[in-house]
Amino acid sequence: MTKGYWIARVDVRDAEAYKDYVAANGAAFAKFGGRFLVRGGAHAAVMGPARSRNVVIEFPSYADALACWNSDLYQAAKAKQRGGVEAEILVIEGYDGPQPSASEPAPEAGPASE
Repeated sequence: MTKGYWIARVDVRDAEAYKDYVAANGAAFAKFGGRFLVRGGAHAAVMGPARSRNVVIEFPSYADALACWNSDLYQAAKAKQRGGVEAEILVIEGYDGPQPSASEPAPEAGPASE
């Protein structure tokens, strides 16, 4: 089964409201099997604009990730933010297909004008 993920990019505008949200969201994540892969931490914006906080949460499946987002439990936690964040959040299905390997030759570089 392919895993599901939340990818969140967040700017916190109200630290107290965000603390209330963080204190409440764990119950929903636990119920749906959520596990933090990224929770803040150092980052480099190598292309495009950045937000101050980045989070990636892994779920057992895309259906679990979406069910968590739509759950009354998570929506109640989210309400505790009281508009104190600006964010983009994706619920996305993982990829479980072939991966590049070191044994594959690198693609030929095309002409400089390409």
